[in-house]
Amino acid sequence: MRRKKVVLHHVVMEKYAAEGKSLARVEGKVIFVENTIPGDEVDVLLQKNKKDWAEGVVVHFHKYSDLRVEPFCQHFGVCGGCQWQMLPYHQQLKYKQQQVADNLTRIGKVNLPEIMPIIGAEQTTRYRNKMEYTFSNKRFLLAEELHNPLISADENVAGFHARGYFDKVVPIIECHLQSEPTNFLRLAVVKYAKEHNISHYDIRNHTGYLRNLLIRIATTGEIMVNVVVGYEDEKILFPLLEFIQKNFPEITTLLYTINTKRNDSLFDLQPQVFSGKGYIIEKLEDFEFKISPKSFFQTNTSQGEKLYKITRDFAELNGTQTVYDLYCGTGSIGIFVSRLAKRIVGVEMVEDAIEDAKENARLNNLKNSAFFTGDVIDVCNGEFFNNEGRPDVIITDPPRAGMHEKLVKKLLEISAPIIVYVSCNPATQARDLALLSEKYEVTKIQPVDMFPHTLHIENVVQLKLR
Repeated sequence: MRRKKVVLHHVVMEKYAAEGKSLARVEGKVIFVENTIPGDEVDVLLQKNKKDWAEGVVVHFHKYSDLRVEPFCQHFGVCGGCQWQMLPYHQQLKYKQQQVADNLTRIGKVNLPEIMPIIGAEQTTRYRNKMEYTFSNKRFLLAEELHNPLISADENVAGFHARGYFDKVVPIIECHLQSEPTNFLRLAVVKYAKEHNISHYDIRNHTGYLRNLLIRIATTGEIMVNVVVGYEDEKILFPLLEFIQKNFPEITTLLYTINTKRNDSLFDLQPQVFSGKGYIIEKLEDFEFKISPKSFFQTNTSQGEKLYKITRDFAELNGTQTVYDLYCGTGSIGIFVSRLAKRIVGVEMVEDAIEDAKENARLNNLKNSAFFTGDVIDVCNGEFFNNEGRPDVIITDPPRAGMHEKLVKKLLEISAPIIVYVSCNPATQARDLALLSEKYEVTKIQPVDMFPHTLHIENVVQLKLR
């Protein structure tokens, strides 16, 4: 028997909850609704309906919130890249600050100092240094396009996956997240492919040629482009690359990658250099970083620099300390704080990242650093401390899932005087802070907005040994 649809009418959203949802209370039940903001009056179709709470989607807007502004992107609400363009930026910052406070108090449940005001971005568009576009032979159709005989879903397009669809791509005309030539290049490749009858990838059937286009633009002016294709065919590939090289001479490094796998990950593939040196150089303050095609680097360079300055301040370095940089990636945080430290020790699971870290240390003429591949739980033992020194400061910057419980126990065992925890997910950070509270107290909290118009938020926390 099919469950009866429940629609709640004239629901006024009261406040922001988290992850892009706002909430309202209807007869004592909390209702979470996506794509709404406080002040919206809507009809809501419930999709999950529990005793004390429910989740739903908007089926009709009766009144828009006075907080709303006109989104500046024609693709807003479809591609899923920016969720908050309908909110003025100062309001976005207010809700992100609230998100950090709510997570740390409700999940962490530890004593907290006053949370410092969030550091917003001076540049709220064209701030990303890295973009990845997808080629597809399946176009996502808007509601108004579904019955238009002139528009077909079977069309070669390039852009982003439509929200909720793995096999349909929104054809992007202009994305505001990265500076040019990102849009000009993507559109030019699509046009070239159409003129030369080059197929786009079909993710269901795993056929087709063009798969992805990756673009990195550094503040130094250097540009890296990686064209990813589904199989090897130099007769198709090299003329395309020559076309790109001729029409976009500002590209300093042009690469291609043959990906015959069923997924888009490149970690186990080797990009090939078509022209240029195969990497670009990025700068934070006067530190230089070599960025290879598969390197991880903070996606917002200017905000990344602010994030690292806060991390350095929270480390309270005076030149006598040994600093351990956990989840060090390509070594960027450790290198950034190195001049105020006696020694930097980086640990990272990904071997390629450690090789990049060592190269970056050489590039910046660092004599006081060492980088190691492996799991911190296994690497940091008595023998390791005897060789490298026990840490006076630990900087940890884990992925969104936070730190493994075994690593938290390891940190408690090490008992460094200061831990600086850099997080891209305050919810998992709060969970870890609760575990660390066995020996540590939270002494400073600084949120940083790395990604304007999105739900994402970075947060830096200083902990001191009790």
